[in-house]
Amino acid sequence: MHNVHDTAFTLFLADEAETLAIGRRLAAALHSGLVIFLEGDLGAGKTTLTRGILRGLGFAGRVKSPTYTLVEPYIVSNLYLYHFDLYRFSDPSEWEDAGFRDYFNRDSVCLIEWADKAEGLLPAPDWLIRLAPEADGRRLNLTALTTNGTQCLARLTR
Repeated sequence: MHNVHDTAFTLFLADEAETLAIGRRLAAALHSGLVIFLEGDLGAGKTTLTRGILRGLGFAGRVKSPTYTLVEPYIVSNLYLYHFDLYRFSDPSEWEDAGFRDYFNRDSVCLIEWADKAEGLLPAPDWLIRLAPEADGRRLNLTALTTNGTQCLARLTR
């Protein structure tokens, strides 16, 4: 299917159900210590994808966008998953003030929407996932940017 040395993965998603399904597949490839940037315009499906990932990890509760809370923590499958939405940041210094740096450690998975709002302050992402409108659905592009990210991607694509 894919070469194990591949560092990118792309998939057309026709609807919300397919976005949730790929989220469940991504969940199976995750392990603690990952940093994932989620990119896409408002309404591109970032929170839907996150919901799919959490469902894949076994979380059955409500998954809401952290637009106002900035971060939603989930503890599931012995994994600490933090879903960040930095859309409302007006200045990267807010990142420092919020004390979020502590969330990034080898025991957690951090999913960040609007990472560019804290540019230069975030750890480098292991995965960059872009969601863009295409035809009546959306295209998911996942790029592994680190060795850790490439190893997780290999689990997804084999």
